[in-house]
Amino acid sequence: MASSTVICPSTTPSSSTSHSKNYYSACILRSHVRTLSFSSARIFTNRASRTTMPGSKSYRSGFTKCLSASSPPPPSLSLPSALLFDCDGVLVDTEKDGHRISFNDTFAEKELGVTWDVDLYGELLKIGGGKERMTAYFNKTGWPEKAPKGEEERKQFIASLHKRKTELFMALIEKKLLPLRPGVAKLIDQALAKGVKVAVCSTSNEKAVSAIVSCLLGPDRAEKITIFAGDVVPRKKPDPAIYVLAATTLGVEPSSCVVVEDSAIGLAAAKAAGMKCIVTKSGYTAEEDFVNADAVFDCIGDPPEERFDLAFCGSLLEKQYVS
Repeated sequence: MASSTVICPSTTPSSSTSHSKNYYSACILRSHVRTLSFSSARIFTNRASRTTMPGSKSYRSGFTKCLSASSPPPPSLSLPSALLFDCDGVLVDTEKDGHRISFNDTFAEKELGVTWDVDLYGELLKIGGGKERMTAYFNKTGWPEKAPKGEEERKQFIASLHKRKTELFMALIEKKLLPLRPGVAKLIDQALAKGVKVAVCSTSNEKAVSAIVSCLLGPDRAEKITIFAGDVVPRKKPDPAIYVLAATTLGVEPSSCVVVEDSAIGLAAAKAAGMKCIVTKSGYTAEEDFVNADAVFDCIGDPPEERFDLAFCGSLLEKQYVS
């Protein structure tokens, strides 16, 4: 397993010219972006319209569709200083068939009489962090009979459950039973080739995140990616702490960073940190409110179904995209 740079409690401009034909037809920009013309392509606002991306449901009104698939995108004069990825739901769609299954297998091993179904787990995902998720659930529904009574002992109990859950989850990753989402490797390769710093910022356990980066992205990429994960910050998303820490550690300005997230709490964290944020919706987050996102897609995408690339990330930093 490759040794990525990991930030956890135990450790302290040219643009791409390659774009697919549907580059802009899949793009959703913020509704208050002003009208612009680039050659025959136009970016415009239409609050009354509903837009749909290929293979996806209709999206809520208040967003803008980028038109003219045959026209080239506007030139980007800059690139992000750092490209920051959430992990679960962004790099890999792990939640329903990865983390949820691992939680349930842990509960079964410990004979706790608890099962999280698909819908329930979707609600629990509104709470950032696996230990926090279990604690909130047991506080609401009642603690299992086998759980200790004291507060400190319960913290240790939760930590032991989470440790076992992480082991089971890592086994799934190491067997490569959960694939990378489309376009993830492509976008990371583009960033690394241009000298853009790349990091993964996740509330998940550091070992689980490292396993995903090392096993699925490979050792060559992993050694160039910094990981901020787990309890590296005391407050988890939607608090911006993890993104503020990433910018500080990487030595970049938050305003020069572009974040790729999949959830409303992740978007809130990125925007509160003063960063641009692109949302790639995942299975559990398709209906969440992303009105404050700088762009919303169904995925990053690989050619010929590419949705956006590094040049698009850079274009979000340009002045003309600011209302």
